[in-house]
Amino acid sequence: MQRGSFQWMKTLNKSIILNKIRTSGPISRAQIAKDIQLTPPTVSSIVKELIQQGIVRESAQGTSQGGRKPTMLIINSTEFYVIGIDAGPRTVKFVLADLSGGIKDEQITPVNRGITTQQFIHTLNEGVQRLISAQKPLADKIVGIGVAMHGVVKVEEGISEFAPNLDLHDVAIKRELEKVFDYEVKVENDARAMALGEAWFGSSSGVKSMLALNIGSGIGAGLMIDGKLFHGEYDLAGEIGHMTLDLHGERCTCGNKGCLQTVASGPALEKRARRLVKEGKAAGLASLAGGKPEQITGELIYQAAVQGDEDSKSILEETGTYIGIGLTNLIHIINPSKIVIGGGVSNAGDMILLPIKHTIEERALTAEAKQTEIAISPLKENATALGAVALMLTELFDPMAANV
Repeated sequence: MQRGSFQWMKTLNKSIILNKIRTSGPISRAQIAKDIQLTPPTVSSIVKELIQQGIVRESAQGTSQGGRKPTMLIINSTEFYVIGIDAGPRTVKFVLADLSGGIKDEQITPVNRGITTQQFIHTLNEGVQRLISAQKPLADKIVGIGVAMHGVVKVEEGISEFAPNLDLHDVAIKRELEKVFDYEVKVENDARAMALGEAWFGSSSGVKSMLALNIGSGIGAGLMIDGKLFHGEYDLAGEIGHMTLDLHGERCTCGNKGCLQTVASGPALEKRARRLVKEGKAAGLASLAGGKPEQITGELIYQAAVQGDEDSKSILEETGTYIGIGLTNLIHIINPSKIVIGGGVSNAGDMILLPIKHTIEERALTAEAKQTEIAISPLKENATALGAVALMLTELFDPMAANV
């Protein structure tokens, strides 16, 4: 779908009606008019256009309220698609998903620190083109591209201001992608995008305030308040990974010392595990790695822990404790209803989750704070990519909620 068509669909009244159908469908035209206080002729006219566009379709007839049975409306979720990009510090994941979050196709491209701005943009362009080429019949049904980028993002301009793990600065992602592809592009910080994805496709719909924590090669957080993403004054909200825990700690990729990221991210786990193996400890982990510390990954640490390696268990427990300390700080500042944890480190499940909960229970100020709901993301490894998809859906269905 060309950029102009997308703009046509996201005018305010159309978006209000679309969102009503999305959240309440199947629903009749009369009920829409009553609920959103538009005149029935206005609703009928807009619905007619949306049906012609293909994004809404009629379903079965509803229950009669004394006259003819009303024809019910639903979103035609599989008629349109969004490209979602999870641009992490180690890989860039490209997905093509329908409007309900169903993934039709995905591609993954590795990236490394030292990549230049030009090379990074080329990676994005090439990945999008590869996805479109693999799904040619759907190219005209794509409504846009959402990009979830790690680090600090200037959301309005679509610029990656600083991606510390790749050492990239001022990458004009939106501008460069829109030069090549005739789709609207939205760019957001990866953790904030993940929070949006959880609200749209996860188990957090309707939660008053929700914090999503993305723990992988780095650590970031996204905050949803009353269904809206919170950005802060300069789009910096959520950089929990750069919360200082130790003034004399290890140097972080951001340049500061003792950041949470230096003790609780995926690379931090691997670094501690490799050190133990070199010291002749963590025998079970060393065996899984074939005696080669450089082969150790977060997945191997988890496998070793499951198989009973006590040192590997301790690494995961210590990591959970550090994360719990960081989250306790955020609970005291933000007091969210729910915290959802995603990213690669969350794959350790209860081995990470239980020490997180234990730490919060030990340190939180009040009984209510101690009971803050903590859960692993049900979206697993697709949480951030689907968050990128949700960026475009928010624009389409609820543009007033796009930015706070």
